[in-house]
Amino acid sequence: MSGSSRFRTARFSSAGVAAVAAVLVFVASGCGYNTMVAEREQIDQQWAQVENQLQRRNDLIPNLVEVTKGYAAHEKEIFTAVAEARAKLIGAKTRDEQIQGSNDVSNALSRLLALSERYPDLKANAQFARLSDELAGTENRIATERRRYNEVVQTYNTTIKRFPSMLFAGCFGFQPAEYFKAPESAKDVPKVQL
Repeated sequence: MSGSSRFRTARFSSAGVAAVAAVLVFVASGCGYNTMVAEREQIDQQWAQVENQLQRRNDLIPNLVEVTKGYAAHEKEIFTAVAEARAKLIGAKTRDEQIQGSNDVSNALSRLLALSERYPDLKANAQFARLSDELAGTENRIATERRRYNEVVQTYNTTIKRFPSMLFAGCFGFQPAEYFKAPESAKDVPKVQL
């Protein structure tokens, strides 16, 4: 092989290596791996905010139940439902179990708070009123954090389903995240008794 053809081969192979490296860098940057990681971290961070508010609600429940028990001792099934729902939420291991547990607590609490309509003295009790207000504020915070959680889930799910990142998402183990959904019972029309 002549000197110039060796030089061309060496030049071609270093140019070929540089071109392949450039293509790999372009493909890797276009796959959105870092974006997917950052968005998945946002989901985890936002879920932690939801959990903080759920814990706040769990801390308020025993106090509210104790105040209510004195007025409505014969409403044992409601107190049992609240305690069971709270225990289910505290014992939840997965995010899906926590979502279901939270929905169960919300349902049980609505039944507990409805007792105040049957017991005017309870409704007038200052401690019950304060705890009810705190619980209502916490429920609003939970709703806000759920909404924010669902927003970051939507952003992440959109990213991993868009081209070209969808080509790489599965390879790197990025799966769609679940939204925090209302329970089926939320679709039922409430019964109003006058």
